[in-house]
Amino acid sequence: MTNIKQDHHYTENVQDHLKQVESLLDKHALLETITHRQELPRDDRHELLDTLVHKQHVAELRGLLDDMHPADVAYILEALPIEQRLYVWNMVKAEIDGEVLIEVSDAVRDSLIEVMSQVELREATSHLDTDEIADLAPDLPQQVIRDVFKSLPIDEREQLRAAMSYSEDSVGALMDFSMVHVREDVTLEVVSRYLRRLDELPDHTDQVFVVDRNEKFVGVLPINLIVVNEPDVIVGSLMLTDIIQLHPEDKADQAAQAFERYDLVSAPVVDEEGKLFGRVTVNVVLDFIREESDTELLNQAGLREEEDIFASVWKSAKNRWMWLALNLFTAFFASRVIGHFEGTIEKFVALATLMPIVAGIAGNSANQTTAIIVRSLATGQITQDNARRMLLKELAIGGFNGIVWGGVAGLFAYYLYNSVPLGLVMTSAMLLNLMVGATVGLAIPFYMQKLGRDPAIGSSVLITAITDSGGFFIFLGLATIFLI
Repeated sequence: MTNIKQDHHYTENVQDHLKQVESLLDKHALLETITHRQELPRDDRHELLDTLVHKQHVAELRGLLDDMHPADVAYILEALPIEQRLYVWNMVKAEIDGEVLIEVSDAVRDSLIEVMSQVELREATSHLDTDEIADLAPDLPQQVIRDVFKSLPIDEREQLRAAMSYSEDSVGALMDFSMVHVREDVTLEVVSRYLRRLDELPDHTDQVFVVDRNEKFVGVLPINLIVVNEPDVIVGSLMLTDIIQLHPEDKADQAAQAFERYDLVSAPVVDEEGKLFGRVTVNVVLDFIREESDTELLNQAGLREEEDIFASVWKSAKNRWMWLALNLFTAFFASRVIGHFEGTIEKFVALATLMPIVAGIAGNSANQTTAIIVRSLATGQITQDNARRMLLKELAIGGFNGIVWGGVAGLFAYYLYNSVPLGLVMTSAMLLNLMVGATVGLAIPFYMQKLGRDPAIGSSVLITAITDSGGFFIFLGLATIFLI
């Protein structure tokens, strides 16, 4: 309950900050409009504007931004239209520019980087760790990356080169190199002295990694064990060896599952030779899970990429074209299915009012199946061995729902049109189309994954197309056979 209250309080604070920023921007715009309406020479208007706005509002806005966390600044930038966003961006302290760029969405980051000079970009990255620079690198101009690379010490160059070599969905893309490690043959007193010499511990340090003389990873030493044990105890006698180890090439979603399953705060990353290479922390994993969830939601709607809500109409339209084009094609196909049964519909007009029910119910049921399947695929719960059993279960659910709700729909059709055959056709069509929906709801994401693609991409669009066309064909086909 405490955490819920804290989260609610945090959300309120961010919203309050956003309202304050918007209020100051509105005042700025209002005063600017009034100033331009004054019948004064241009220089006098500029002087008046500078006096009214900069002295009263700009300093207040800058002070507000200075006191905010980079993540909160990022949130506010995402919530502002382009012109206001760029105005606020110019007010942000240069030393946190890099952290803000890391926090904002990819689409908003592009809009900010476009207005920054190469000097500003180099300055922004100079305040970041190597793993953060690697996250930002794909969006930066090549010349900036080369300059940043040259400015780093040799060991950090190698770290940056390594971090940039891994794909976005691998553990290597999540890991960082700021970690504390000690030898297994030293005492806790030595470890304590070493820790006290550090300016500060890396974020989310819940344990110290232990290596042997050859820098190979051998275990971990939780911080609490250092505190509660005698100073002369040897690290090797206390360290834990039965722990989760990650490798740079591992899939990031598998690492995220491990963090969730075992309640990890940090985990070591070791290379092929077993040497300690880096670490992954829970804050990075949470960011990855959130981004994956957002991407999955967008993919299900047929969006190609994350969209800046204040992007230009042209840019947003292009992002939505591909699946809209596919949807238009499938809609034409569904219309041709209906057109094939024009004679049946002319003889029994009631069919035109009932057939959307058959398609709509099956589409909704299929999307429910897809949601469960996509989640199960993401957690690795569906395998080649149990996929058939899962299909049989979903078919059984579709059949049961078809009998229950198809029966309700059939009674509804009988009540409206006083036709027993029509009621039976309605029930049968819903039963069959729900079975079709269950099949495609499982098959589409499953085979998408087998093809190496995201199982959520466009699934709802494809399912709607199939259940609509299939529903129309089944319903009108049965009507042609039994009613005409």
